[in-house]
Amino acid sequence: MEKKETTYSGFVAIVGKPNVGKSTLLNNLLGVKVAPISPKPQTTRKRLRGILTEGRRQIVFVDTPGLHKPMDALGQFMDQEVYEALSDVNAVVWVVDLRHPPTPEDELVAKALRPLVGKVPILLVGNKLDAAKYPEEALKAYHALLPEAEARMLSALDERQVAQLKAELFALLPEGPFFYPENFAKSDQDFGEWVAEIIREEAMKRLWHEVPYAVAVKTEEVAERENGVLYIKATLYVERPSQKAIVIGEGGRKIKEIGQAARKQLEIFLNRQIYLDLEVKVYPNWRKDPEALRELGYRSPIG
Repeated sequence: MEKKETTYSGFVAIVGKPNVGKSTLLNNLLGVKVAPISPKPQTTRKRLRGILTEGRRQIVFVDTPGLHKPMDALGQFMDQEVYEALSDVNAVVWVVDLRHPPTPEDELVAKALRPLVGKVPILLVGNKLDAAKYPEEALKAYHALLPEAEARMLSALDERQVAQLKAELFALLPEGPFFYPENFAKSDQDFGEWVAEIIREEAMKRLWHEVPYAVAVKTEEVAERENGVLYIKATLYVERPSQKAIVIGEGGRKIKEIGQAARKQLEIFLNRQIYLDLEVKVYPNWRKDPEALRELGYRSPIG
């Protein structure tokens, strides 16, 4: 009887305060874009699993929202996503921004990680090394928040440095069966969720002040057209009529700009022609309403 090769697998949570580069790091670890990215904090709202299988090893990365002091039901949901992600992992990658010293939000992350000390490896990853003026001093200050963490520095955009981190994480995996088939997609998102996140990312890049945070996107319909075009209908929800006017823009220019950018991304990833049909609707105070969160794809943090 042929002996089955030993496999190694485990869950690795990627945590940190908002806007430190967690999603960029995840996308580059996987070699494909699964998480939305924008220069604005709190772009990531839900836990997202990224599946990396190489040879006999499989890591299930859990990308999390930035940990912060919640101001509404959406904020509570996002923080709950982080704490749940930490409940059953084999290792943690704590990402910090080497361009700046620690803030109270970084202290919040360190506090959340403290119960895991001695139970699982915690890798403190100082990111944005390429742009930091005093990276060693910054890393030392972050390390002081959780001295038990193993500290290192990198740029999430540097392929060689990311490959080195990947090798370290593979070496930490315990023996065990794969959680997903070897040929499984790189993410556990369904197609509609992935499309909605691409659209929301492009909206966040193009909107300012409070408006981008008031936007939720829901994919309403995906259909194959006879001419081979993939038709996608999605709705952008905002909280006030004034925000709707901003998202649509003068003469419909802003929503057209968002749609064109999202369509371009989708066509590149899917390698096919897309017809993207976007609509903007008002859903008053959806971020504060647990029922609205459920309707828009966010499981309620309450109850």
